[in-house]
Amino acid sequence: MTTVMVDAGACGFSTTITVEKSKDGKMTLALETRCEMVQKMLEDIAILDRFATLSGFQNNPVYLSAARHLKHVACPVPSGILKALEVEAGLNVAKDVSTVFSKKK
Repeated sequence: MTTVMVDAGACGFSTTITVEKSKDGKMTLALETRCEMVQKMLEDIAILDRFATLSGFQNNPVYLSAARHLKHVACPVPSGILKALEVEAGLNVAKDVSTVFSKKK
């Protein structure tokens, strides 16, 4: 099982993403969040193929779901979901990511 925590920033919502691979290679996804838009994504992506992360941006089931349900295109949750899927599928290593703002005066 792989768990990723995403703090989305200005909206104030955080999401805990849990992915578990079954013996048949299917990935079961759980999203724990107070964000109603992210919760709605689960209707589309609760169970995914382990190679869903390799489908590209335009055909990716996670990004297609995000396009249907999220108002904010810069939301980091879809990327976090894909990172968790990659790690649980054995297609990537668990390594933290970040976005850091530096405002010059």
